Amino acid sequence: MEFIQANANWLYLVGAILFILTLRGLSGPKTAIQGNRYGMVAMAIAVVTTFFVANHPVFWMIGGAMVLGAIVGIARARTVPMTQMPETVALMHSLVGLAAVLIAIAAILHNNQLTALFTQNEAALTAAGIQHTHMSKVHLFELFVGCFVGAITFTASVFAYGKLAAKKWAKTISGAWVKPVQALVFIAMLACGVYFFTTGNMQAFWAMTALALVLGWVWIAPVGGGDMPVVVSLLNSFSGWAAAGIGFTLENNMLIVAGSLVGSSGAILSYIMCKAMNRSIINVLFGGAMGGTAAPTAASGDKVQRNHRSGSADDAGFLMSNADSVVIVPGYGMAQGRAQNAVKELAHILKEQGVTVRFAIHPVAGRMPGHMNVLLAEADVAYEDILEMDEINSDFPATDVVLVIGANDVVNPAAKDDPTSPIYGMPILEAHRARTIMVIKRSMATGYAGLDNDLFYNDKTMMIFGDAKKVVEDMTKAINGSSH
Repeated sequence: MEFIQANANWLYLVGAILFILTLRGLSGPKTAIQGNRYGMVAMAIAVVTTFFVANHPVFWMIGGAMVLGAIVGIARARTVPMTQMPETVALMHSLVGLAAVLIAIAAILHNNQLTALFTQNEAALTAAGIQHTHMSKVHLFELFVGCFVGAITFTASVFAYGKLAAKKWAKTISGAWVKPVQALVFIAMLACGVYFFTTGNMQAFWAMTALALVLGWVWIAPVGGGDMPVVVSLLNSFSGWAAAGIGFTLENNMLIVAGSLVGSSGAILSYIMCKAMNRSIINVLFGGAMGGTAAPTAASGDKVQRNHRSGSADDAGFLMSNADSVVIVPGYGMAQGRAQNAVKELAHILKEQGVTVRFAIHPVAGRMPGHMNVLLAEADVAYEDILEMDEINSDFPATDVVLVIGANDVVNPAAKDDPTSPIYGMPILEAHRARTIMVIKRSMATGYAGLDNDLFYNDKTMMIFGDAKKVVEDMTKAINGSSH
């Protein structure tokens, strides 16, 4: 224990370096496992060091909370399906924001108690040489920022969780009143925060916290489903900044460094994803829902009827087994059907027959950053077969067959051809340029952004309806049958 207390800063430095190595490892699928290990070691160092350098820690309370948290975390990690990973990540971000708020509240209440105690016993404490230093303006500012960022992160992440999990209470709000309300709540929150910062008034602090909680909700509630991957990434950034702000309050260097790394990396990822959608972060967060007004579709019961061509898994198997090149485009439908292992087996069978098979990944495919990459890695798909949008798009015109599995908005040609479409200008996987297109979907319903997809009505497209896993397994059986 004495060694840890004497070398706390050195241990924090080692932990900070390991966190940096963690981010470096997580930048690629081949090094992601090693990166996770670095992060686990870094967090263990941070927790143990802080445990022993804290002033008068309540061991049973801290230990009990850690054990309870570990039990819940391990249970959730073992049981959560990949389809629920996006909302799980959002829920984890909410806990970071809540922790920041509770720490800020605890710090202020603790300071107020010390101030009251010193005021009541000032003469005796002064005679004993005990001094009480009032919280400085710097600390008040740190609490101000850490608390309101944490509060916004908490409620925004809770709403994102509800939206991704399709909860009834997480309803999208819209209308001309939304932006004025957002502005009024934001201004009122800042006004209360500034008043607290300048005077230390507790009523202002409570009002600021309450308004920040409201702001987090009304800020994210208007954002459409198609933009939720960016929101999840941005909330990851917010949770980091909230942690860094509280790190300053607690004078904990490790928390400052870790929070700053998470905050900056999340902000960079949000920028990359917005660039992939050809939109600014301001437009995503304050420009309304992408795909908020969906085009009329045959599936929605409107008068507009559009013809599409459908086929069977046997037809698809025959076409792919006779192709020279196949590109598979996975989407949320693959996650929903838990079809990644079946897809890997399909790719393996095609390769055995001499077909070149590759996977095309859009930066915002699925409902969180890297969703499809994680699924394919889970199925042990070779990393060299997985290509990003910029790497694969030029190859589509020379591709014999493109197999789209549950993807919608990321392959919608309206993004390139229809200036009236809400996603016009968004870079897409140009599957429509391939010689033959096959799409696995449950129905002709719209995707998460609520937009109809012109690709489904292309003359080169064959729709194959059914559960993704079952359809892919039937394709594999058809290919096996034709090879004997």
